[in-house]
Amino acid sequence: MRKYIFSVLIALFSLPAMAQQQQAKVILDKAAEAFRKAGGVRADFTVKAVTNGLVEGAEKGTIQLKGEKFVLKTSDITTWFDGKTQWSYVTKNDEVNVSNPTQEELQQINPYAFLYLYRKGFSPKLGGTKTYRGKAVWEVVLTAGNQKQELEQITLWVTKDTYEPLYILLRQRGRQTRNEITITSYQTNQNYADRVFMFDKRQYPNAEVIDLR
Repeated sequence: MRKYIFSVLIALFSLPAMAQQQQAKVILDKAAEAFRKAGGVRADFTVKAVTNGLVEGAEKGTIQLKGEKFVLKTSDITTWFDGKTQWSYVTKNDEVNVSNPTQEELQQINPYAFLYLYRKGFSPKLGGTKTYRGKAVWEVVLTAGNQKQELEQITLWVTKDTYEPLYILLRQRGRQTRNEITITSYQTNQNYADRVFMFDKRQYPNAEVIDLR
């Protein structure tokens, strides 16, 4: 369930498919631009694993972002990324793994990377007209072009007025379980120092550091 945590994001059925794809790209571009202009962002979220309509597991978390940098916190793991190096602290083991993740690995962790996937092998199209938590939203469906891609489809809901993400549905190829990410709180213009996105050994003096670089 954790692997694809987190991002991001009125089908006009009378339009031809190519035009729908172009409009979906425009929506994703606007959502990405809104995120870029938002400065530091803090979002609280809930992740649910759903199989045949039944919730098998749920987890709450928080993500803080500034550009490509982020810190992602759940009940049992905290991940920092400063733009190059990633630190993942596992609470139960009191250990931190250090790595230089690939772009693909980052897409599996940072939900806002989903906003850019249409440029990297995913084909976007508009979904149906939606209202979510009283807000009008755009629905964009991203489908993997490569049949070997593990992440098969992503459905994003973003608000029509501010292009903020509200809901993300992840479908993995060959699996019945779907992962749902619901953004429960979204705050912009947060002032984060760069050190926020780096592991601080002083805060975890007994943690075992495993360098995988």
